Amino acid sequence: MPIRHSKRAKQREAEHEKQSQVSFEFLTERQKTAWEEYKQHDVLFLSGPAGTGKTFLAMAFAIYDILTKQRKRIILTRPIVEAGESLGYLPGDFTMKVNPYMIPLYDCYHTICPGQTMKNKIIDNAFEVAPIAYMRGRTFHESVCIFDEAQNATLSQLKLFLSRFGQNSKIIVTGDPNQSDLRDKSGLNTVLDRLHGLSGVSIVRFTKDDIVRHPLVGEILARLERCMPMA
Repeated sequence: MPIRHSKRAKQREAEHEKQSQVSFEFLTERQKTAWEEYKQHDVLFLSGPAGTGKTFLAMAFAIYDILTKQRKRIILTRPIVEAGESLGYLPGDFTMKVNPYMIPLYDCYHTICPGQTMKNKIIDNAFEVAPIAYMRGRTFHESVCIFDEAQNATLSQLKLFLSRFGQNSKIIVTGDPNQSDLRDKSGLNTVLDRLHGLSGVSIVRFTKDDIVRHPLVGEILARLERCMPMA
């Protein structure tokens, strides 16, 4: 009986290890570059137009670190800013109010890890939504901290976020300076300029050539780039 029990335990362990595996398929060379930069730096900025996979990459890198046990938590932050249209106050508790803004991040997660597997259970337990409004005074250890749509954050908000991460943590900031709903109040360009060349910080700038959505997206953005910022 002990031998049989040991064999079953090993089978369960092997299955758990298989469920925890994760691999990437990069669609552009710059996406592959982003992965290499992430491995070598504590702070990674992914800047560029819509459709280049910035949010998807940030979630993939964070999920990889959780499943390979390099870090324990994924901190999700997104500015609570509507794209030119206000829905008013949302009903419900904290989670119900914030979740609509986090849907793009969750969409990426479910694309990377579809279904209900051991992977999903591990990742679900690692997630924490951390709005900027409640971030002051916090420190995130053993975490991958993702700030998505950072073009809709002010300089002071980005400064607050970038000073939160602690031991064995990494930060990924995504955004397109040309898509800001804050117009001249956005702090992303200032942060990119000030932190350029700083040791431990990497900035990967995507272009319209890296767009991996429908082929028309690149053409649409190119023709509208002189108009008001895209939503």
